[in-house]
Amino acid sequence: MAKKVVASLKKTDGKSFAKVIRAVRSEKTGAYTFREEIMPAELVKEALARK
Repeated sequence: MAKKVVASLKKTDGKSFAKVIRAVRSEKTGAYTFREEIMPAELVKEALARK
């Protein structure tokens, strides 16, 4: 029997969060890796502006 998925993290009284995925180039090999961060939605523009 399948379980019902409940969106418990999406509450009206809590902060809204966003998942930011950035491609970061390695200094050694030159290959790209992906770094994931979960942060408040208000800070997304600031995080993408910095290197």
